[in-house]
Amino acid sequence: QVQLVESGGGLVQAGGSLRLSCLLSGRTSSHYAMGWFRQAQGKEREFVAATTRSGGATDYADSVKDRFTISRDNAKNTLYLQMNSLKPEDTAVYYCAADLLGTAQTIRNSKTKSWGQGTQVTVSS
Repeated sequence: QVQLVESGGGLVQAGGSLRLSCLLSGRTSSHYAMGWFRQAQGKEREFVAATTRSGGATDYADSVKDRFTISRDNAKNTLYLQMNSLKPEDTAVYYCAADLLGTAQTIRNSKTKSWGQGTQVTVSS
């Protein structure tokens, strides 16, 4: 069974940067499309970004496009999210997800994807 562990969250001022990491274990990461989702307090979980199994293609929510960059290193079984120009509205718990044999598009709505435990990102104004 695949396990996902996020790290790198924290408190940052508006305009600052953070890099999140997600370590996949128990399976071969290159078999999984992977992505990031977030859930702000009192709101539903929403899609942030995703990448294909090879990392050759990516997809972003409009709200983070041009500010966030998703990448992966399959040799390290690790997914990353570089977040720049952070805004207070980016404050949320950020979750890593993995979808077996999925794509950067199907992971958005996949009912079978696996989740990490989440990492808190807080952006102060």
